[in-house]
Amino acid sequence: MHMNTKGYAALSAGSELVPFEFDRRDVGAYDVELDIKFAGICHSDIHQAKEEWGPAIFPMVPGHEIAGVVTSVGSSVSKFKVGDHIGVGVFVDSCRKCEQCLKGLQQYCEEGMTGTYNGYERDGKTVTMGGYSNRFVINEDYAVHVPSNLPLDGVAPLLCAGVTLWSPIKHWNVTKGSKVAVMGLGGLGHMGVKFAVAMGAEVTVLSHSPSKEADALAMGAHHFVSTKDPANFKKIAKSFDLILNTVSAEIDINQYLNLLKQEGTLVVIGLPGKPYAVNAGVLLGARRSMAGSMIGGIPEMQQMLDFCGEHNILSDVEVINADYINKAYERTIASDVKYRFVIDGSSF
Repeated sequence: MHMNTKGYAALSAGSELVPFEFDRRDVGAYDVELDIKFAGICHSDIHQAKEEWGPAIFPMVPGHEIAGVVTSVGSSVSKFKVGDHIGVGVFVDSCRKCEQCLKGLQQYCEEGMTGTYNGYERDGKTVTMGGYSNRFVINEDYAVHVPSNLPLDGVAPLLCAGVTLWSPIKHWNVTKGSKVAVMGLGGLGHMGVKFAVAMGAEVTVLSHSPSKEADALAMGAHHFVSTKDPANFKKIAKSFDLILNTVSAEIDINQYLNLLKQEGTLVVIGLPGKPYAVNAGVLLGARRSMAGSMIGGIPEMQQMLDFCGEHNILSDVEVINADYINKAYERTIASDVKYRFVIDGSSF
């Protein structure tokens, strides 16, 4: 018996999202069914609903920041039980056998991960439908446990925005005394600040919005530098071990590479619309690196959530009802949110 699922969908590229009913698959032997309590709005949802990242599949139910409660489990499920708090992120499956999948880096699956929406299941024909809905069915290996002390509204964005910063912070070994800069204080950047601070790093926020200074410092950042004033770049030259670049706007990346210490690394996390013009001399002169990082794998997601449970770290959210999604999209594009919209799953 299919369960009828209520959600919101974009019926065509760029159209407003509207109420939409559809059927999720039956709960298989290794599947977990959940009531979605909260679903975050990620900027990538907007890009895909507007078909700005290449051909997309419509009708599209976006959403890949999902926090909920388990309502039933398949006969062979061992990892979850009814009542557990559960999270689902940017992918719902992968090939499970390539080198990356075996390492728990499913986001880099060599055959391509299965996106939580706007993608096809491994059968190549079933379209995936995302988190802007009241229920979800997920294979137990592609979901994570949410510590019970964390409120689920602030958890939802951790499943994408959170792990997207956690992964590079761990990979580049941020620790006590590391000097870390976060470019941009948005949905992604504010998570980078919280994690790096909790790991004992000295954290600087680089932002073109001076109005965000109070927020940055309240989140634990030690310094705030306005990138509007070119003189500020000279003052902090050669200061950082790691720069986390969450900005997707056009910038002169060389200005930022110059802020790295000897052998420092700038990690590109936000996807720029145009390729960067990198001056190789800036890299060569101090053996600097420029790297990229994309979301995180299931083990990283679980490790991050456990850390959040221990340190009481949550995303800063504005909770909305489903009928506000289109307005929330406008406000997200205008950077008018502190710092992530989260849809109440009971409002679908």
